[in-house]
Amino acid sequence: MASPAPRHHYRIERGTADDLDSVMIVMEAAFGDRFGEAWTRSQCSGILPMGGISLALARDPERLDVAGFALARTIADEAELLLLAVAPDHQRRGIGLQLLGDFMDRARAFGASKLHLEVRAGNPAIAMYRAAGFEPVGRRRNYYQGADGKRCDALTFALDLAEPD
Repeated sequence: MASPAPRHHYRIERGTADDLDSVMIVMEAAFGDRFGEAWTRSQCSGILPMGGISLALARDPERLDVAGFALARTIADEAELLLLAVAPDHQRRGIGLQLLGDFMDRARAFGASKLHLEVRAGNPAIAMYRAAGFEPVGRRRNYYQGADGKRCDALTFALDLAEPD
């Protein structure tokens, strides 16, 4: 499956622990505590030095601020999209699609043949993942819990890169 094409072009670059302030600003704006999806700064800083972890940043081409990010893990021949977030004032511009394409391309370059991701049931990004070829493979009931105590299911998706288009 070919990587999806974005509608607009944001500069995608590799991120490091030095970019955590920007990542956390996007994380809070995109997720907040409404659905229980956001990671803490401690969780992000703890995973970044681990082997197989990559952080991609989408920079606004004019303001150069971080408009979105993707955090992924590649182990052996599998890759997992751990987080993908776009700041609300940058949404609906193809940034999520560009970050997803970057994840898919990098996973392929590292030899991954199977991709995984998890998303909250009802998240509008599901349509983007499905259009990119990801298929549902499981459900974790009541996995996420928002600040209001409301629980949401987590849906797991996979894409087999070895299958013909």
